[in-house]
Amino acid sequence: MWSGPRNISTALLRSFSNRKDTSVYDEPFYSYYLKETGINHPLKKEILNFYPSEENEVIKMILKKKKGIYYQKHMTHHILDKTNIEWMKEGINCFLIRHPAKVIDSYLKKNILTNITDIGFKQQLRLFEYVKKNISSDIIVINSEILLNNPENYLKALCKKLNIKFSKKMLNWEPNKTDYFGIWYKHWYKDIINSTGFKKNINKKIIINNKFSKIYNESMRIYDFINSYSLKI
Repeated sequence: MWSGPRNISTALLRSFSNRKDTSVYDEPFYSYYLKETGINHPLKKEILNFYPSEENEVIKMILKKKKGIYYQKHMTHHILDKTNIEWMKEGINCFLIRHPAKVIDSYLKKNILTNITDIGFKQQLRLFEYVKKNISSDIIVINSEILLNNPENYLKALCKKLNIKFSKKMLNWEPNKTDYFGIWYKHWYKDIINSTGFKKNINKKIIINNKFSKIYNESMRIYDFINSYSLKI
């Protein structure tokens, strides 16, 4: 599942983790991304000490066979231009998108936004086009707005597309269960930790500051293109 930051990616991870036939992995390339970019994030030292940060080691880990369904939550901005992406051919690649205005608004509450790469749209387009060209033209795109408006029907449609049975367990989960989260949950996942299901979609007018207009406009072009492939119900 390929997503940019400040999407509903963690809620969707919780949804799949609640299935009895599914094991999950939270952001396998995060430690690698921190090591290669040198960027300073909360809990950076702990993450680098706890998780593999060598590219080949991460790829070997995520390709390891699991019983049943193996759901991996990936952040598109963790994949650098130099990162090997050939391994993507070994699984089903899905793309989770959210309107750029909501992404930017949410991102600015916790981060400083300097470049479109910070919110992953440019990298998501690159990965999307790679999958479309080299793996499958029948790409699965999940629009978070549609999902939040009708979680049950949308997840049913997604499961059908994935050729797996829908489970009611995907709609609700226990609060405060953190054993499958990355250790960074302490900083980034405060809202989702106490959740028990998908939050209702709230449509509110968001005004983007002019200094972010270039990032917003470029993100919108990418969003509109990928969204044209999104799963409908």
